[in-house]
Amino acid sequence: MTTLKSKLQEDLNAAIKERDELRSSTLRLTLTAITKEEVAGKEKRELSDDEVQQVIAREAKKRREAAEAFAQGGRVESAEREKAEGVVLAEYLPKQLSDEELNDIVAQAVEEAKAAGAEGPRAMGAVMKIVNPKVAGLAEGGRVAVAVKKLLAG
Repeated sequence: MTTLKSKLQEDLNAAIKERDELRSSTLRLTLTAITKEEVAGKEKRELSDDEVQQVIAREAKKRREAAEAFAQGGRVESAEREKAEGVVLAEYLPKQLSDEELNDIVAQAVEEAKAAGAEGPRAMGAVMKIVNPKVAGLAEGGRVAVAVKKLLAG
């Protein structure tokens, strides 16, 4: 078992013993998603820590989107629950880049793309190709796209 997956399992056991319902249910759902990913495809395989982290990030994104949907629908308790689950999952993800750090990386990528001949809004794809590997797991795709558009427009 990967170290991240085993940490999730240990934390789940601790949460169950502490009767922490929010944490235990969140970790249970996440471990289920990891197991589902492991058995998807033609044969069962063990996920690496990076792949486990991607599953956790996907689950955290689902929680954010669900919280927004519940908030728009006027279901405040459900929105709060989803946000709380997102906070639990965030503990297992790398720290997200600040806006300044993200803008610095995007600015460098814009310069690289301009040096390669890409200019204006059409350079979006070229810039994203440069930025995405640098910020993988450290910034959400939507945030990156907004930062790139802002710098290309300005």
